[in-house]
Amino acid sequence: MFAMIRIPDKMKAVPLIILAVLLMCSALSVPAEGQLQGNREGRPVPVTILSIIPSQAEPGMSVTLYGSGFSNETHVLLGPLEAPTTVQGPKQLSFEIPDLAPGLYGLFVRREDGTVSKGYRFSVTPRTPSATSLTPDKIYACSPDTERVVQISGGNFLPSSQVLFDGAVIKSRFDSAETISIQIPRIASGLHTVQVKNPGGTLSSSLALFIDSKPEITGIIQGENYVNYYDLIIEGRNLQSNSKVVVEGKSMTAAAVNPVEREKVIYVDCNRIIYQRHPYDSAEKSFTVQVINPNGESSSVVEVSAP
Repeated sequence: MFAMIRIPDKMKAVPLIILAVLLMCSALSVPAEGQLQGNREGRPVPVTILSIIPSQAEPGMSVTLYGSGFSNETHVLLGPLEAPTTVQGPKQLSFEIPDLAPGLYGLFVRREDGTVSKGYRFSVTPRTPSATSLTPDKIYACSPDTERVVQISGGNFLPSSQVLFDGAVIKSRFDSAETISIQIPRIASGLHTVQVKNPGGTLSSSLALFIDSKPEITGIIQGENYVNYYDLIIEGRNLQSNSKVVVEGKSMTAAAVNPVEREKVIYVDCNRIIYQRHPYDSAEKSFTVQVINPNGESSSVVEVSAP
């Protein structure tokens, strides 16, 4: 019979150590998938564009590209310009449309190693103007020309932008890419719309402008005294040449003077009407005055103390 040979415990661990070393060497010798493509084939990983969202945009808007092979130094070329680019990862980046005229442009992605993607056609659309506010957004119907200037605030305005007032083009002044000024024509009172239109037909949203024609009495003062009458001066806004002046229920207009009637009104301008009052005596009395315009709009009733 053969005698059994006993192997020391320390020698049993040697084959396991050798096997572990061999496996580690094998792992280190296998290149990554990208390295296989780059090293074995002798060319870099290609840059690929799979989708463009959105497929068209205007200058200043952001566009996202999905694909592969992007690096931190990858840039987007749109037509003749390099667009500001932000890389989110090897499969996604975004860029901002540069200041280009509307039209179709070639879109490419270029990596720092010179690798360029396949080109695609990208449509740059006209800038859409943005109108956000009017200053002021209300004017009085009788305001002078100097008080009829309205400023439109917004963005993407161009020197060639047009302003539409109730759908029709009116004269405007380009102030900057954020402001345009217009002078409101003498037109019927009420709500009116204002829009900005850019070349290419893009329109801003509509803004409302209110033209207020309601008469308003801001003050009544006693004027010149004559032998048997005196002037009562009515001051206010939106006073018209054919406005009715109602005193204690009795109405008078400057447009219809009754030669038999002693009391009458004289229209001065839209801010002043003179009421020539013939009192019975010089004692002060309390009476009311109101102005009513031809369209039926009326001022508040004002109480006056005078002879």
